[in-house]
Amino acid sequence: MTVGSAEPAHAFKLFGINLFGSDEEEAADVIDPVRYSTTLNLTTATGDLKDRLETTSALKSDEKQPVSGDLGLVIKAREDRDRLVAVLYEEARYGAVVRITIAGQEIDRLPPVPVFDHSQPVPVVVTVEPGPEFALGKVTLEGDAAGIDPESVGLEPGNKAGSVSIIQAGERIVRDLKKQGRPLSKIGKRDVIADHATNTVAVTISATSGPVAPFGTVTVRGSEGVDQDFIRRYSRLDRRETYSPEQLKKAGDRLRELGVFSSVTIREADALAPDGSLPLSIEVADGKFRYFGFGAEFSSIDGAGVSGYWGHRNLFGQAESLRIEGQVSGIGATTDLNTFDYSAGIIYSEPGFKIPEMTFDASLRAKRETPDVYTANTITALATLTYELSEQDKVKGGGEIAWSESEDAFGRNRYLTFSLPIEFERDARDNKLEPTEGYRLTASAKPSYETYRGSIFSSFEGSISGYLGLGEENRVVLAGRLSAGTIVGTDNLQDIPTIRRFYMGGGGSVRGYTFREISPYDAQNRALGGRSYTVANLEARVKINDKIGIVPFFDVGTVSTEIAPDFSDIRMGAGIGVRYATPFGPLRLDIALPLNRYPGGSQYGIYAGIGQSF
Repeated sequence: MTVGSAEPAHAFKLFGINLFGSDEEEAADVIDPVRYSTTLNLTTATGDLKDRLETTSALKSDEKQPVSGDLGLVIKAREDRDRLVAVLYEEARYGAVVRITIAGQEIDRLPPVPVFDHSQPVPVVVTVEPGPEFALGKVTLEGDAAGIDPESVGLEPGNKAGSVSIIQAGERIVRDLKKQGRPLSKIGKRDVIADHATNTVAVTISATSGPVAPFGTVTVRGSEGVDQDFIRRYSRLDRRETYSPEQLKKAGDRLRELGVFSSVTIREADALAPDGSLPLSIEVADGKFRYFGFGAEFSSIDGAGVSGYWGHRNLFGQAESLRIEGQVSGIGATTDLNTFDYSAGIIYSEPGFKIPEMTFDASLRAKRETPDVYTANTITALATLTYELSEQDKVKGGGEIAWSESEDAFGRNRYLTFSLPIEFERDARDNKLEPTEGYRLTASAKPSYETYRGSIFSSFEGSISGYLGLGEENRVVLAGRLSAGTIVGTDNLQDIPTIRRFYMGGGGSVRGYTFREISPYDAQNRALGGRSYTVANLEARVKINDKIGIVPFFDVGTVSTEIAPDFSDIRMGAGIGVRYATPFGPLRLDIALPLNRYPGGSQYGIYAGIGQSF
């Protein structure tokens, strides 16, 4: 153990700026400090090229910081020259000349151990002559790359011949060859010859692809809590299918989405196994299996809501999850505790049930709902199987038992309903949190039997949402959603449980109206609920900067007692929202006005939550 005394701090620098103290005090930390001054002559460089060169030169940007010794200054100058030349080549300036002198001497003519006059900062002059911009001339792809169109990899004669585009072309060639199932594909040579008489560059790239190979033995390393056989099976890489970079990416994404790993890396072997297959290694690190948390939401109409949950992501060692949650909402809208909404549930999920494409889900939920139009207490047990038809398509089916006691326009009633829900989903969005293109489609059917009345009915619902990004970096995204539903079967509306009839209004449908306010009403102005509905939502999601966006929106909807909407009562709402980007999705705040509100109905609505509205 060594004991020493602490010296007082004389200077403090943050982001390269002295907040107190001086450069002389900082120089004391450098061995044999040598100060210098830099003159940057860029001759004919203009615009973006000039800006890039000025930013790249460390001699210029660091000239207030001393270097260690005279040789240290020479080394810094040579590194600066290499950086400047690299930028010039990226800009297709292959005839460029970069000269650097120190104390009037070319750096390549200095003696091995230079000595400079330190009576004043050592003068350094950097001169850059960019020369003309070169274009791509003849492009030749050889070897196993011979059959590839040069233009398909970004090498079109006549275009700017920047070094980065040439390097990227080689990467695209390798990627294209690997897509053919050839994991050992690599670049053999990359020759770039500049013709200074014509200001063109001739490029020759050769590649070797190796044989087509299947995935081979899959080794799993790193996890202590998750069963290795499950990881191997769930990755779907153990089926000896033909090698595919896309399948490797999907396998990694699939394992990450389980939520049980803090990191997932899939490594390919450098050589094929004796049987001609490619061995793989899946390296994972376990995350935290147990978790808990809470959330909050707010609506000026419906009040505030708070929720809490506890969960386990790896209950039995194969990423089975168990979640217990509870929620109270309607806080602040009234002081009567009986009018608050309450819910509690326990949810179990088992991915890879029997086969990797199958997921088993089961839940038991209890709920009390008290919107203005009815009161309902419900207990629901649900079990479903979800099967992945493809990367975009899923189909779900199962069984549900629901008991409810409600009070609405038809008085107090009890219902016990057995249902067989079926749902299809296609998700072709480019991003689930912030989609900028693509669409999402859902279609569901729920045939049901209500035992107390012996009524048989079925509900059918569908929804499609689409996204279109506009402008540079999709700074504006147009988003739209159209939803519709109908209930067929019994002719008596009262035979359909209150919670199964359709009501609209609120943050999830037509904003500006009270939750479930949009409904057909009887002569006594009591909400009946409907057999059919149609809702359309339009948004323009405009980014102000990388963090903040504004969203003007328009919602319209109708609910009817007929099995098809008659559009006799159309309700519209419009408003504007603010979005703040976070790693877990945008924070959302919307303000909406009902454009044709009900007599005595809500005058405006404020909604807050996490994630886009759809």
